[in-house]
Amino acid sequence: MIDLAQGRILVTGGAGFIGSALVWELNRRGFQNILIADFLGETEKWKNLAPLRFVDYLEADSLLDLVKESSYLLSDIRTIFHLGACSSTTETDAAYLIHNNYEYSKTLAHFALESGRRYVYASSAATYGARESGLSENLPLSRLRPLNMYAYSKHLFDCYAESINMLGRITGIKYFNVYGPNENHKGEMRSVVNKAFNQIGNTGRVSLFKSYRPDYPDGAQRRDFLYVMDAVAATVFLAEQVDGGGLFNVGSGEAHTWLELAHAIFIAMGKEQRIDFIDMPEQLRGRYQYFTRADIAKLRAAGFTQSFTPLRKGVSDYVQAYLQPDLHLGD
Repeated sequence: MIDLAQGRILVTGGAGFIGSALVWELNRRGFQNILIADFLGETEKWKNLAPLRFVDYLEADSLLDLVKESSYLLSDIRTIFHLGACSSTTETDAAYLIHNNYEYSKTLAHFALESGRRYVYASSAATYGARESGLSENLPLSRLRPLNMYAYSKHLFDCYAESINMLGRITGIKYFNVYGPNENHKGEMRSVVNKAFNQIGNTGRVSLFKSYRPDYPDGAQRRDFLYVMDAVAATVFLAEQVDGGGLFNVGSGEAHTWLELAHAIFIAMGKEQRIDFIDMPEQLRGRYQYFTRADIAKLRAAGFTQSFTPLRKGVSDYVQAYLQPDLHLGD
């Protein structure tokens, strides 16, 4: 077992969605020995940090400089959660994604392993590409075909780590469709729960994509939705209990329809259900996934026995405890 109280904990992307939720979870467990790195820029991510407890903050480019210099300022770091990345699935600047997602991950991974540090990083379920079944970590990486440059930048690091026999000594987490508090800054990359909450609040209605497959009625497309509290609980568990282990799916292991999700949001808001089905953009139709469900057998075999929050309960908590009162984790 890894003792997270030994030395400092570095959380990259710690002002972001899952990153700030991870810091909140660490705080909840009594840990404050945390160094956060992120790019705050002109966003309002700083609001995610305000209620959290940590010892220091660095801009991510400053952190990278310190790593390359082998600075003594980082000598007491024993555990690294590398969650920082550009997560936009519509980003088209491949050079930026290679530098920010792939090369940064490589540099931090070598820094961690050369000094015996624990390294847990965010891969992505998007690396599975268009697959709609058998979403298991046992799939050979060479068989995966990501659908966008973001997913490819994540896949590229997974492949690199495997090629130099590093993957078994680190832990990569393939998060599925995560929703929950602290995602307001993400713009178009926010979860459908967040977007629908605002849409329903403004218009009383929500829009879902039509189906273009006869085996799926409109709104019956399915996703593995995961409440962020469950995502970070599994992340901390893997950091503490698993020595390396390679890639792990972190999802609920269940698939729910968009209609079920929308219904849960309307109930949580106390609104009458009004749903419009709209045309899907042409550029999405050929690469749209109609079904995702995480195979979580490996996560369970590692000893993570916690139950995942049921969809309706998670949506209700998110809407009523965070979105409606406009609160962040820790407020």
